[in-house]
Amino acid sequence: MSPHDLTLQVIQQVFNGVSLGSIYALIALGYTMVYGIIRLINFAHGDIFMVGAFAGYFATAVYKLSFFPALVLAMVVAALTGVTIEFFAYRPIRKAGRISALITAIGVSFLLENAGLLILKPDPRAFPEVIPLTVYNVGGLIVNNRQVLILAVTFGLMFLLQWIVRYTKIGKAMRAVANDRDAAHLMGIDVNQVITVTFALGSALAAAAGVLVGIVYNRIDPLMGIMPGLKAFVAAVLGGIGIIPGAMIGGFVMGIVEVLVVAFISSGWKDAAAFVALIIILLVRPVGLLGRNVGEKV
Repeated sequence: MSPHDLTLQVIQQVFNGVSLGSIYALIALGYTMVYGIIRLINFAHGDIFMVGAFAGYFATAVYKLSFFPALVLAMVVAALTGVTIEFFAYRPIRKAGRISALITAIGVSFLLENAGLLILKPDPRAFPEVIPLTVYNVGGLIVNNRQVLILAVTFGLMFLLQWIVRYTKIGKAMRAVANDRDAAHLMGIDVNQVITVTFALGSALAAAAGVLVGIVYNRIDPLMGIMPGLKAFVAAVLGGIGIIPGAMIGGFVMGIVEVLVVAFISSGWKDAAAFVALIIILLVRPVGLLGRNVGEKV
C-alpha cells in the first residue's frame, strides 16, 4: 500500500470514527449533565437510548412518520421516560447517599431491559428505511448521506444544548445548581425543576442517538443500550465527567479509537479498546481531558 493510499484510508477511518463518535457523544451528554447537577451516574441512561430507538421505530413503522417527526416524537417519549424515572426512582433517595443512588440506577437499568424483553420480545427488529442510502466519492473519500445526517443532527443538537445552557433562564439555573445546589435553592431556584429539565434534555439526546443508530445500522433490540451506554460513560469520563464539551470530545475520541482498532488491529478488540482508553486516561489524567482538580471540603 502506497503512503497516499494509507493516508487516505486513515482519513476515511477517522471520518467513520467521527460519525460513530457522534452517537457516543449524544449519549455521553446525558451522563455528564446528570452528574454535573446531582452527582449521579445514571446507568439506566443507555436503556433510555433503547427506548428512544423503539419509539422512533414505531413512529416510522406503524405511524409512517418521516424522519424528523419521528425523531421529535422519540425525543419526547424518552424525555418523559427520563423524567418519570427521576421522579419515582431517584428523587426519593436523593439524600440517601451515592451508593444507594448507584444501586438504584443499576436496578432501573435492569428494569428497563427486562421490561423491553417482556413487552418487545428479544428478537431484533429491522428499522424502516426512512432515509434511502446514497453514497458519494469525495476525492477518494467514501461518504454516505446517512453519515452526513448523523453529523448534522448531532452538531445541531449540541449547539442547541450549548445555547440552552448558556443563554436561557433554565440554563443559567442549571449552572447555578451544578455549582452549589444549596446556594441555588436559597436564591429561589426550584432545584427539583432544574433536575427534571436536566433529565428530560439528557434523555432526549439519547433518544436522538437511538433513532440515528436504527437508521444507520438498521437493527434494534431491547438490549441494544448496554454496550453503547457503557462506552458513552467511558466517553464522559474521558472528556471530564460533568463537563459538556468534554462529553462531546470524549465521544468523538471513543468513536475514532474504535474504528481505527477495527480497521488496523482486529474487530475483536473494538469493545476492549474503550476500556483500555479509560484505564489509560485514569492513569495519566484522572480528571479527564477537560477536567480540572478541585479541592473538596470534608
